[in-house]
Amino acid sequence: MSINWQQIIFSFLGGLGLFLYSIRMMGDGLQQAAGDRLRYFIDKYTSNPFFGVLVGIGLTALIQSSSGVTVITVGLVSAGLLTLRQAIGIVMGANIGTTVTSFIIGFKLGDYALPILFLGAVCLFFTKKRSINNIGRVLFGVGGIFFALNLMSGAMEPLKDLDAFREYMIKLSGNPVLGVFVGTGITLLIQASSATIGILQNLYASGLIELKGALPVLFGDNIGTTITAIIASLGANIAAKRVASAHVMFNVVGTILCLIVLGPFTSLIQWFQTALHLSPEMTIAFAHGTFNVTNTIIQFPFIGLLATLVTKLIPGEDEVVKYEPLYLDPILIKQAPSLALGNAKKELLHLGRYAMRSFELAYDYIVNNTEKSADKGHKVEEAINKIDEDLTRYLIDLSS
Repeated sequence: MSINWQQIIFSFLGGLGLFLYSIRMMGDGLQQAAGDRLRYFIDKYTSNPFFGVLVGIGLTALIQSSSGVTVITVGLVSAGLLTLRQAIGIVMGANIGTTVTSFIIGFKLGDYALPILFLGAVCLFFTKKRSINNIGRVLFGVGGIFFALNLMSGAMEPLKDLDAFREYMIKLSGNPVLGVFVGTGITLLIQASSATIGILQNLYASGLIELKGALPVLFGDNIGTTITAIIASLGANIAAKRVASAHVMFNVVGTILCLIVLGPFTSLIQWFQTALHLSPEMTIAFAHGTFNVTNTIIQFPFIGLLATLVTKLIPGEDEVVKYEPLYLDPILIKQAPSLALGNAKKELLHLGRYAMRSFELAYDYIVNNTEKSADKGHKVEEAINKIDEDLTRYLIDLSS
């Protein structure tokens, strides 16, 4: 039997491209539907690492991008609004939240992909109402995901009859470490962990790989998505490097632990597959979720230790931009107005120092074209606006 390599490659690459675009479309629709309040939500509801985990799960499930949640988290750590411990909790939750796509794939809605795409297009192009447009983006994204999976599955089907491919998969099943490197490499190459998991679900559903060979690839996928964050943080500040490093350490430790107990872990997943009558795609999704939930439960008590390790690994301090006033105490307005006025004066001087710092950063950016100065300047400007608003309200209350 001859294999049409051109058709296989073109169908697979086209399906992969549509898959990546559809995930982005679905995430954009969900994010826009939720409104531009993600930063506020993270800041408000992460008072301790446990709530941080819950927020990480919810936001990553919502916007379908663990990297996006990590970037927002890094910004809040840089601004002094989150501690490193809280940020690590969010990162742990983001790992769990990113499994949502694999569970969606597990529902096997491939036969309905085209009608879902059509419904999404109707919502996008036949109404000007923003909320309906956002629903259209989500539907178009979901339909695109399943249509792309159909394309990739069809492309890989002929590989069943290829002896060299079958031998490689047998080798992969017998060498878990190789599987981890394969998963890491594929995720680094295509820059999307959900796509790697989608490919793995197709391979397992087609009988092209055994579960024991698929699981290490799945573990490697989790490492691959963190290395992407490390690359992105190379030119960033110390806080960004620490959060990215904590993400890598978290997943590497989890992978090592699961490789040590790979046999029992595989048996556990197979038992659940039989007991719950899971489809092959849902089995991989279940394994993905089990890995991330178990990893979080095991390492959650050691968040403090993890924060200490990355702080020692990456020493130094960032210039912290605080978004809240330092001296404004509302209680003094009624009880000691003269002290309140003195504190308002101190806050005005604090605001002046930020204004001076803003000029310095703007000058450095204009003269030296330093991107870090531009980023820091934006943060200082946000802080100035916030403090100015609070100070104005404070003085109005004081004068009334």
